[in-house]
Amino acid sequence: MTAVDLTVPATRSRTYWALADVWNIVRRGLTHYQRQPVNIAWQLGFPILSVLLYGYVFGSAMKVPGGGDYKDFLMPGMFVMTMAFGFINTATVVVYDSTKGVIDRFRSMPMSSSAVVAGRGVTDLIIACAELAIMMLTAFAMGWRPDGGFGFLGAFGLLLWLRFALIWIGVWLGLLVPNPEAAGGLFAVAFPLTMISSIFVAPQLMPDWLGWVAAWNPISSTAAAARDLFGTPVGGGDSWVEQHALLMAGVWPVILTAIFLPLAVRRFQKLSR
Repeated sequence: MTAVDLTVPATRSRTYWALADVWNIVRRGLTHYQRQPVNIAWQLGFPILSVLLYGYVFGSAMKVPGGGDYKDFLMPGMFVMTMAFGFINTATVVVYDSTKGVIDRFRSMPMSSSAVVAGRGVTDLIIACAELAIMMLTAFAMGWRPDGGFGFLGAFGLLLWLRFALIWIGVWLGLLVPNPEAAGGLFAVAFPLTMISSIFVAPQLMPDWLGWVAAWNPISSTAAAARDLFGTPVGGGDSWVEQHALLMAGVWPVILTAIFLPLAVRRFQKLSR
């Protein structure tokens, strides 16, 4: 009698249920946003107010290397800042689920151990797409007109690529901080990191030492690359990282993911069952 190989069906079955578990986590996360849309409004409020403030109030006084409209310089940077601040929301959601026992409940169920982390990542990427769409509509209303085509899609992809890397920082921090209030305090860390970058001002217009720090800030590479792909390039500085912004916009998220994804998974595995 011929033996039956059950390896492939079993593998398919595990894969199917792992994907089903991820989808259930995603549905749960999207349902929460649907019932509490104020969360998205709050997360977008600061970037939109910053666009209006810097674009209309300070815009005429801001300098752009090589000339040009400051709004064309500002808008891609604001998209990057929206993606950068997203990790605070990730950390807040994760710490809320952790302190309320939701994660422990998931871990006690017969579900894939990676589904909680992966589902959180997929949910945040979907929300990031919605946030970018809203921010771009705001920019269009202010007169921003990027080039279309593959450059636009490439810039959109780089922004999501940065957000993907920052998700794991948010998950890791969310599993470290003791409560949602402490997660909200991460804004005090995120704000200086976004200010010391090329989001609002080109690094070459800063003092030499500060400009060097801003140029090597990972979000500066994404901002510079997005400006090039959107068709609103600005004369870059002389440093190597500024001359290779597109390359580094792809490399920095890889480095961040390689560091913080294992940290997030390890921290998740250490949680009490």
